[in-house]
Amino acid sequence: MKINEFVVVEGRDDTVNVKRAVDCDTIETNGSAITKETLEVIKQAHEKRGVIVLTDPDFPGDKIRNTIKQYIPSVKHAFIPREKAKNKRGKIGVEHASLNTVKDALLNVSSPLEANIETIDKSVLIDLGLIIGKDSRRKREKLCSKLNIGHSNGKQLLNKLNAFGYTEKDVKEALGYKEE
Repeated sequence: MKINEFVVVEGRDDTVNVKRAVDCDTIETNGSAITKETLEVIKQAHEKRGVIVLTDPDFPGDKIRNTIKQYIPSVKHAFIPREKAKNKRGKIGVEHASLNTVKDALLNVSSPLEANIETIDKSVLIDLGLIIGKDSRRKREKLCSKLNIGHSNGKQLLNKLNAFGYTEKDVKEALGYKEE
């Protein structure tokens, strides 16, 4: 499988694994201390061929993703679920994901909306038990996995759902609710 866009990863081991899974060019951020120079390289790549951000499903990976998103709001995003990015010792990273998991992530790329439009309200997430409640974390994990938007806490979930234009109907369908 050939990917036209540049794939942004955190490090060399991520590049090795991604290039084993797909034919693509990568840009490495060299960890969460992403420099202005690296952001400029990513911006130029985005203007030439497009960019897909594929970072580790952890706090530093989210920090890198958010830094890039603030600098270049229209980049595309690919997510690997936490449970599919773990090695035998529990370490999380793109480099630990199977080749099929990497391919699936790059096939299910999400593009944020151009404008900050609210497509779903926080009260809906509360009513559905995604924010607040004894089982909210498990429900969020299920939803994030179904929608391929990466793991999220409650506030991050609301932001991601709005950024990608998901509605109450989309969320209910992903959670398996039947139409009324």
